[in-house]
Amino acid sequence: MKRAIELARWGIARGDGGPFGAVIVRDGEIIGEGWNRVVGTNDPTAHGEITAIRDACARLGTFDLEGCEIHTTGQPCPMCLGAIHWARIGRIYYGFRIEDAAAIGFDDTEFFRQMTLPPAERLIPSSESCREEALELAAEYALIPGKQHY
Repeated sequence: MKRAIELARWGIARGDGGPFGAVIVRDGEIIGEGWNRVVGTNDPTAHGEITAIRDACARLGTFDLEGCEIHTTGQPCPMCLGAIHWARIGRIYYGFRIEDAAAIGFDDTEFFRQMTLPPAERLIPSSESCREEALELAAEYALIPGKQHY
């Protein structure tokens, strides 16, 4: 966690973004590092956890981080939680909580609330489009032999 805090401070000093740093650890060794780079890269997905996951996957040459843990300065937002699950990371350690982040201008509470609502009731509406064509695409993919599932 101390390395994650150090990375966050470094990113703040560079003007990359907020106080969010993260490290991915496997068997006590750091295998990926990241810090919030949203402002520095104009990429709203460049949160500390996401950049650490990208770094670990690039270093290991895999998209599967099973057996790893993530240490992050702040409790992960819904996007980062999704990425942590997709990466198969087994444990999360965080420094400050969602409400602590909200107190300094990073309020994720509405995002968490939106995820619990039915799609029709969310602030950003969603609906099906070209369902038949999309199902055809999915069926084509299902027939590909030897594909790697993730």
